[in-house]
Amino acid sequence: MSTLEQIKNLRERTGAGIVEVKKALDAASGDAEKAIEILRKRGQEKAIKKSDRIAGEGVVAAYVHSNSRVGAMVKLLCETDFVGMNEDFKSLAQDIAMHVTASNPKYLKPEDVPAEIIEKEREIWTAQLAQENKPENIMKNILEGKEKKFREENALLTQPFIKNPDATIGELITENISKMGENIQVGEFSRFEI
Repeated sequence: MSTLEQIKNLRERTGAGIVEVKKALDAASGDAEKAIEILRKRGQEKAIKKSDRIAGEGVVAAYVHSNSRVGAMVKLLCETDFVGMNEDFKSLAQDIAMHVTASNPKYLKPEDVPAEIIEKEREIWTAQLAQENKPENIMKNILEGKEKKFREENALLTQPFIKNPDATIGELITENISKMGENIQVGEFSRFEI
């Protein structure tokens, strides 16, 4: 059985509802870290269910770095204007704009990276690996790994969040979908630099 203190602490850490926290703690036999994993998995399940719903509301957030030489704008979408005006939602949009400013993603998702860019990178990687005399079968696996890493590093949703590198931007959004109960999507983003 979970104690009131455990429930309170986990609620503060995760922002999840009392009932969800209690169920997760009970399932994890009182282990807070296991309960957080359970809550995150349930959040992902909820996010998948909500991802088909139309996100036609939201906000545009801007962030300009303190040197006034680099900044970004992000259009973050949700389902209702109620959530769109919520301070947590606005804060999420602001965090994503700050992340775009700092990390300079070129694409939203890994699969958005154009094939011609991947092909050019593969030529460079192949030339580098040829100099290292790697066997053909190992070379294929290395190239696949390099492509996956390149796609993830250049896509906003798979980049580690600058404020918490243990989570990607996609995981941050999924967590907020679970917390706010609505589909949340990045509509578009732009980064500007002098």
